[in-house]
Amino acid sequence: MRKYKCNGELETVICNCCAKKLAVKDGIVREGVLMLDHAWDFFSEKDGEVHHLDLCEECYDQFIQGLKLPVDVEENTELL
Repeated sequence: MRKYKCNGELETVICNCCAKKLAVKDGIVREGVLMLDHAWDFFSEKDGEVHHLDLCEECYDQFIQGLKLPVDVEENTELL
């Protein structure tokens, strides 16, 4: 869950799973977080809805352990 200041700067990020408040400084998240924004379409029961959520790194790790197929991970060699 994200909250923004009236000027549009990111103020707060809270994990939707465990409710941990993540570190944000100068509008930048300072720790690992998965941000998901998904617009549901015609073939779902949620057609027309857009869902937003954030998972801290620990909750993400727990989530992927429960998957039947592993996450496809590739190495990013160019870090900004």
